[in-house]
Amino acid sequence: MKATKLLFLMIIASAITSFTIVTADSKIVVQSREFYQLKTYVLNSEQQVQTTDKYLKEAYLPALKKLGIKNIGVFKLKPNATDTLKKIIVLIPFKSLSQFLALEEKLAKDKTYLATGAQYLNATYKQAPYSRIESVLLKAFADHPILTIPVLNSPRANRVYELRSYESATEAIYSNKVDMFKAGGEIKLFDRLAFNPAFYGEVISGAKMPNLMYMTTFANQESRDAHWKAFSDSPEWKELIALEKYKNNISHMDITFLYPTDYSDY
Repeated sequence: MKATKLLFLMIIASAITSFTIVTADSKIVVQSREFYQLKTYVLNSEQQVQTTDKYLKEAYLPALKKLGIKNIGVFKLKPNATDTLKKIIVLIPFKSLSQFLALEEKLAKDKTYLATGAQYLNATYKQAPYSRIESVLLKAFADHPILTIPVLNSPRANRVYELRSYESATEAIYSNKVDMFKAGGEIKLFDRLAFNPAFYGEVISGAKMPNLMYMTTFANQESRDAHWKAFSDSPEWKELIALEKYKNNISHMDITFLYPTDYSDY
């Protein structure tokens, strides 16, 4: 009887594409796939950096946490001599699209948030706290349905959080690349090699589509380089990239190296 009930629950859960199953001690947990917003604040001056940092640290993140939104990452670009703009990237996990859609309305009713963030929220056009805000909305992979907090003990300034964006030429080719991560075994290989992935997500709204994005995390640059060498040298990867069905499924790739701010949750 128990076996029949277990099989029934597994069939029902597997039929719902937005859910996955995790088994532990003979228990079934049905986990909904999260949604992620990547907000990128593009900044022209150190004054804008300071104003936006203060707003995020003292007003925005505390307000989100009051609403039950946790595990918020806030990152800055690793120093690069060729950079002309400064950026702050905020990674916000949502349990559902309705939670995402309701956010601004709820923030507008939070008196503490409005008062604490007044310098930023009430800035004039002559003293704007940023140049632009870019936003990407993602849905978590079924194979990695919720954000994983990286386990790293190194100083935050030394850490490397590698954000990758893979674009594909068409929607069908994009689906092929997603399949390469899932059925092809890329995610399993990342796990085996301890890449500390925070998330894998399919972009459902953004400036560059179709594409997927994911973030892996490392103690420092040396650790990052060693992990990727192990990845490229692995027999699994060599076998995977040799498969004809996965050829040419990336048309453009962006790699962004980040480190967490002192007020980031990880």
